[in-house]
Amino acid sequence: MRTLALALALLAAACSSRRPEESAPAERSAAAPPTGQLARVRPAPPPCLAGEPDPPAGELADRAAEEREAGRPERALVCAEEALEQAPRDRSALLERALALADLDRGPEARAAVDRALAARPDDLDTLSTAAEIYVTQLADRDALEAGRDLALRAAARALRRKSNDRALAARLHLLAGMAENDLGRNRDALAHLDLALRERPGDVDALYERGVALFELCQFGEARRAFERVLRRSPEDAWSLHHLGLIAERVGDENRARTLLARAARLAPREIHPTVEMNRAAFEAEVKAAAKSLPEVDQRALDGVPVEVAEIPALSDLTAVDPPLSPSILGLFRGPPLGEPCPPEEGPTCRSVALYRRNLLRFARDEAELKEQVRVTLLHEVGHLRGESDDKLRARGLE
Repeated sequence: MRTLALALALLAAACSSRRPEESAPAERSAAAPPTGQLARVRPAPPPCLAGEPDPPAGELADRAAEEREAGRPERALVCAEEALEQAPRDRSALLERALALADLDRGPEARAAVDRALAARPDDLDTLSTAAEIYVTQLADRDALEAGRDLALRAAARALRRKSNDRALAARLHLLAGMAENDLGRNRDALAHLDLALRERPGDVDALYERGVALFELCQFGEARRAFERVLRRSPEDAWSLHHLGLIAERVGDENRARTLLARAARLAPREIHPTVEMNRAAFEAEVKAAAKSLPEVDQRALDGVPVEVAEIPALSDLTAVDPPLSPSILGLFRGPPLGEPCPPEEGPTCRSVALYRRNLLRFARDEAELKEQVRVTLLHEVGHLRGESDDKLRARGLE
């Protein structure tokens, strides 16, 4: 028996000590991870309504809405797609599929799903309204914001023409249009839409907040403060209203109140409002000098003789020197005419300068590494303006 046991032990040792290249083909195949298309293959999900043979499309679309509202967009997508297998033009299923994809951050697919829904029902009010909502609140790039604004206004006009005269829906759609205009930097246009929304729904917290944002961006700080305070009377823990009130307090020199409000906002919404990066003025100025020296030689030559200044926040006179005003949250500013154009006689030969705003940059970045990168990006942006490039051209070069 001992001899047999020893033989089995030796056999096991021999098998376990085999070199990888001597493994049997079947063993190699089982151990190798899948590649190519096989790596993207997923197991089939369980059916939307397990145990129900051939549920109707309407029931599947209803379940998709329930799953999405419960925070399960993956299941919502399964249900919507099952519904569309039965009824490819079903309005509810098309919209639920688009909403689920947007919730899953699958932007290109969500955009295509919205386009499919609009193609199937181009004049349907629910389709127009939902498409506007997805474009403005979830996709939110410039093209989506433009399209969402147009869809919202088209739907609002249709809502007011309906026999039911749905003014509440029209107000929501004007709010979406105002949100889009704010995000596009067209804050005066935003105010017009938001005033229409508030005329119908005076206490709407979202419309009040967006109106405050528009006023803040237009440098109407007193009115903006009152708008955000109205929001807080209805929603005392609205983090973004607290954040903006902190910025307004900072502008009037109330540092203690500003710190308190900004810190409270960050505690209430840590995923959206991150703590300010810590870097004192001397260290920040050293970082700006290092960033200027790291620019390509052609950019350094362009900056020759153009002072690069550090300021805490933008001066009101700089913001309101143009119409409409510049955003109080800008990271940098180029002052003066582009290279090649003469300085105005009253300003002398040194009419050009670049400013970088320390507090805005510290708030923008999530950590010191991102801060260093953004300082360099901001310098490149302002050098672009020094050369005469527009914001659109700079955006196309990745320097928005």
